[in-house]
Amino acid sequence: MADPAAKWTGRATAFADSYAHLCAHTAGPLLEAAGAAPGRTLLDAGTGSGTVAALAIARGAKVTAADAEPSMVALATESVPEADVRLGRLPDLPFSDATFDAVVANFVVNHVPDPAAAVADLARVTKPGGRVAITVWPRPAPPLQQLWNDVLAALDIEPAPSIVPEPLNFPRTPAGVAALLSKAGLRKMSSETIEWSHHTDLESWWIGPANGMGALGEALAGRDEQTRTRARHEYERLAAPFLNNGDLILPTAALLAWGER
Repeated sequence: MADPAAKWTGRATAFADSYAHLCAHTAGPLLEAAGAAPGRTLLDAGTGSGTVAALAIARGAKVTAADAEPSMVALATESVPEADVRLGRLPDLPFSDATFDAVVANFVVNHVPDPAAAVADLARVTKPGGRVAITVWPRPAPPLQQLWNDVLAALDIEPAPSIVPEPLNFPRTPAGVAALLSKAGLRKMSSETIEWSHHTDLESWWIGPANGMGALGEALAGRDEQTRTRARHEYERLAAPFLNNGDLILPTAALLAWGER
């Protein structure tokens, strides 16, 4: 199986300019769910551009961050110099058992081939009584994510295959995410759906697909320029109902779940 982190190679800046803004919306609720507080040690697993790590530091937590992709590690190190940023991937984080008071993973479980093993590793590095909190995208897809699926359908292109083998997958619902945490040995689980509208514009939101990220970007990888031009045309056509004076407003949602070690 190809390395899931490879698709992010060298794309840290593109991520920071596009999807990082979307993922930032859940940073506050995620840290609240994990019990981030002054003086508590916190791991931000899959830190990306460091958004969650920076907010945790602003709340007084002692933050360690990890990411599987070197360009993300470099960007987070520069963006959040107060954090101890390491190269590390799930489910083999380079930390001892029971190291952190709180552990968070913002949309990281979407990008691992074995979600249960990943969450078990998050639980492993959490101290007894500490919390693990994660976010994932729900299914069925909300309008923001469905937009890329609709573009692919208009092009008659199949989405890239899921990196998660079907026997290892889980329902992307509040109950499904809570069950994933329970399987990892966590208790007192809770889960909820967070809904919001992401504000961007046509050009900014195209950065992801143009750089091979997301469902559309992955499916367009290696396609000829004519296909990519058609994709941009269909994107603009299908995004038109979400435009308001140049502002692209896309309804979306996330699943937030947490449990105690």
